[in-house]
Amino acid sequence: MRIHLTSVLVDDQEKAERFYTDVLGFRKKYDIPMGADRWLTVVSPEDPDGTELLLEPSGHPAAGPFKEALVADGIPFTAFEVDDVRAEYERLRGLDVRFTQEPTEMGPVTTAVLDDTCGNLIQIQTAPAPAPGD
Repeated sequence: MRIHLTSVLVDDQEKAERFYTDVLGFRKKYDIPMGADRWLTVVSPEDPDGTELLLEPSGHPAAGPFKEALVADGIPFTAFEVDDVRAEYERLRGLDVRFTQEPTEMGPVTTAVLDDTCGNLIQIQTAPAPAPGD
């Protein structure tokens, strides 16, 4: 079993497409009209055949309160791995991305949390170095 697709609930697919591609650097994989919405996925340019992120419209009545509760409590909806959190933080700040948490060491990982402009907090993190022999 493998993870092929995951999603993030977004207020506006157009805005999300711009943020996730132009700012975060993902690449659009699928953009298929589905009535008023689209099947819109992005992938990492480093792994174009890897896990897809669906920019899922948050039109369901439960989505708004769910997202608002997470943001109010400062909880990221999902996390993306980067090679260097501090460098990515500086790059994104240069693009006027708003962070709710600056780079912070949390045991073996360093994390930062950003606002994706579409109703979500997103964590970026640097994975710990593998143990010798791994």
